[in-house]
Amino acid sequence: MTRGSRISLFVMAAGPLAFFAIFVVWPLAQSMWYSLTKWNGLSDPEFIGLDNFGRLLSDPNFIKSFENTAIWLIVAVTVPTILGLLLAVLLDRPLRGSRLYKSAFYLPITLSLVVVGQVWTWIYQPNWGLINTVLEALGLEELTRAWLGDPETALIAVILAWCWQQTALALILYLAALTTVPQDLIEAAAIDGANARQQFTRIIVPLLRPASVVVITLAVINTLKGFDIVFVLTKGGPFYMSSNLAMYMYEQTFRSYHLGYGAAIATALFALAIIVVVVYFRQARASERLYG
Repeated sequence: MTRGSRISLFVMAAGPLAFFAIFVVWPLAQSMWYSLTKWNGLSDPEFIGLDNFGRLLSDPNFIKSFENTAIWLIVAVTVPTILGLLLAVLLDRPLRGSRLYKSAFYLPITLSLVVVGQVWTWIYQPNWGLINTVLEALGLEELTRAWLGDPETALIAVILAWCWQQTALALILYLAALTTVPQDLIEAAAIDGANARQQFTRIIVPLLRPASVVVITLAVINTLKGFDIVFVLTKGGPFYMSSNLAMYMYEQTFRSYHLGYGAAIATALFALAIIVVVVYFRQARASERLYG
């Protein structure tokens, strides 16, 4: 590479790198610094070392939010990924009205999480909501409840609304990836006697592994930073039963004005995201080396 090419490359990269440093690296560094302080946002931050992180370990509301995040992570990664893959394979085949079906399944991803939350608030409404209305029409009044107000169902109700939208994202990514699957390979397998299940498990799924990496990575990131839909549906209630780390961080920072403690929660959430993504990528690479 010539000197002029290196200078041109540096000039082109300087703008994006500066933008990344100013709006990502610097705020992240500031947040980590504030996590070591006691600060209410008005007075000067008071350095207290790792006291905020020690407080996390004894905070029952943080522990509950952490448990909810772990449950959410497992369900919201597994369910949309599997459903998105199955729907993509079904809709990729010649099917009458497939464009209409695709549009219907695409719709959730075009909506913001705030709108999704409003839609599911109506669905879960205890008096005239869709779910309770259907249950009453079927004579199952004993199953009706305030889905978002019941501590036993609040978390799963929020996760279900989240999965509704995220399944659409997985569907889009898998449909795009299916265009790269050689049809002659599927036809050759069919000629050799492979049934639909064998074609799916032994040909389609392995060839879609790169797409699965993208789908799962996005699902992990979106889940860990999920805040909008929790805020709209339950605000973390009742009794923190549907709170996740992002929601608890918001509450401590902007409602209780414990900005140093909120920054500690944000740092813990960032560390969790890094750990989950790194572990997943290591497992993905190991699987790729094992199975080719």
